Amino acid sequence: MQTLRLTTVQASLHWENITDNLEMFTQKLKPLKGTTDLVVLPEMFTTGFSMDAKKLAEGMDKQTVQWLVHQSNTINSVVLGSFIAVENDNYYNRLVVAFPDGSFQVYDKRHLFSLAGEHLTFTAGKELLIFEWKGWKICPLICYDLRFPVWSRNTDLYDLLIYTANWPDRRRQAWKALLAARAVENQSYTIGVNRVGSDGTGLSYAGDTSVIDYNGNVLYRASDTEGIFTIELFKEKQNEFRNRLQFLPDRDDFEIKK
Repeated sequence: MQTLRLTTVQASLHWENITDNLEMFTQKLKPLKGTTDLVVLPEMFTTGFSMDAKKLAEGMDKQTVQWLVHQSNTINSVVLGSFIAVENDNYYNRLVVAFPDGSFQVYDKRHLFSLAGEHLTFTAGKELLIFEWKGWKICPLICYDLRFPVWSRNTDLYDLLIYTANWPDRRRQAWKALLAARAVENQSYTIGVNRVGSDGTGLSYAGDTSVIDYNGNVLYRASDTEGIFTIELFKEKQNEFRNRLQFLPDRDDFEIKK
């Protein structure tokens, strides 16, 4: 049976302070060495959900990517989270998937949160990322992407869907409902990793980091406090469920314009 040990890290972030956040997460990840296969951090885990990209953006050769690669190698686990990246004079809310061998892959957030003006600062991504690890096909997305089911539709038969987020507590019911919906419609383990605390704009975050199975059952839901949680996911059980209830073959065909 192919199992995957997955760890969610729910934390309160230091507003627009890359150094302090990296030090905080270094301490949080240190005990995880040898105990997990995949670690998921919140959206913009080094800054909070800031629109001040001009001040905070980093290139791919700077400290955040270096830190992700180093942590992945140190704890022998994939580590992923998004940060404010700059490339070719464009800013991106970019998720980096770091592997223990020093390599990494990236996904740029496609659906930018217009309510906060994210689309005025950042450039939207155009490519979906599905990476393979430990025999699992994994699709990582970012926060507002959760509201758009076409983008996450399981046409590639991925095994795990991940959302890393800064989702405010005023819309926490939507967070819970949409995560369950994505799990059910895609017959896939679905993970949502959120932050807690408040940010520099006055928004507060309730956490509700969740692990939901392929049938919409909540296997874990965090409270509104910091916490690290590790769970085993079972690919064989998911495959058995998909074979018994073959809904995915009946999904609609479509094409996304880029």
